[in-house]
Amino acid sequence: MKSGRQLMITRRDLLTVSAAGVAFSATGLVQRAIAQPLARTAHILTGFTPGLQDALARLIAGQMKDYAETIVVETRPGAAGRVAVEAVKTADPDGTVMLLAPLGFMMLFPHVHKTLRYEPRDFTPVSTVASTPTLLTVGPKVPGDVRTLADFVAWCRANPKQATYGTAGAGTTLHFLGAMLGRTAGFDFLHVPYQGNGSIQDLLKGEIASAIMPVGSSLGLVRSGDLRALATTGPHRSPFLPAVPTVGEAGYPSLEDLTWYGVFVPAKTPANIVEKLNAAIQRALRTDEVKSGMAKLAVEVDAISMGDFARLIASQSERWKAIVQATGFVPTD
Repeated sequence: MKSGRQLMITRRDLLTVSAAGVAFSATGLVQRAIAQPLARTAHILTGFTPGLQDALARLIAGQMKDYAETIVVETRPGAAGRVAVEAVKTADPDGTVMLLAPLGFMMLFPHVHKTLRYEPRDFTPVSTVASTPTLLTVGPKVPGDVRTLADFVAWCRANPKQATYGTAGAGTTLHFLGAMLGRTAGFDFLHVPYQGNGSIQDLLKGEIASAIMPVGSSLGLVRSGDLRALATTGPHRSPFLPAVPTVGEAGYPSLEDLTWYGVFVPAKTPANIVEKLNAAIQRALRTDEVKSGMAKLAVEVDAISMGDFARLIASQSERWKAIVQATGFVPTD
């Protein structure tokens, strides 16, 4: 398997892509956008119960009055988020129904589910809106002198029956990041799947040794000293935990990864509507309200052009396909 660094498109890569290959520039989109808001109510669907995605959608929707006079955010939980994805696929392609979701729905799910009622080509990627690295934390089950990723790897090798990590579920990028760490570092890392942030509670109780979760899920507990943060997976240190090294700095560059959140519409949505929506999102992301709101959610504003967005999905899909196959994960329904 190629290393994650070889297969992963990075933010730096995206910024150096030739302008000739970019479908639309943010400036061009703003200039060509239709100023008149949609007369109909627009809907942003998210796939889980109220949480980070719901908060992101509401934050952005509040600054998109130039796109539609009324924007309703709806949570459509079920089937690990797939209910919302399927609903957007079958919606009228008129710009009134959109999906806000992590890119895993498009780049990972096709490789971990035997059957999906959608394909990435059923959607037009409009814009990324935010990104966040993953955070590896340890709790009271791990001795207090374990302060670095190298320390933790040594402890796991010496205590194989206690080397466990919790995530938000099997078949997620969090799950596979842990599997990659175990494979790369040469120890058996037992995965313990949870729903939502359940792993953090068991980590605090000492039921599991570690957790691999988004930064925001345990930021307060790290700052209070209840949990120890060993590494983040981003290409640079998180502004929310600047003292915590990245996996690259810790010697595991293949684990570098970001969780991106983006907006999608049905594939047959007319180009002029997609342009208008993209422009509205770009303007919303530049507002102080959205910037400060995202900081409170412990995610970074991150928007790239539509052309680069599509290339990011394609690159990440190939990367995660190779990772899933290398771990021997058996796709499920």
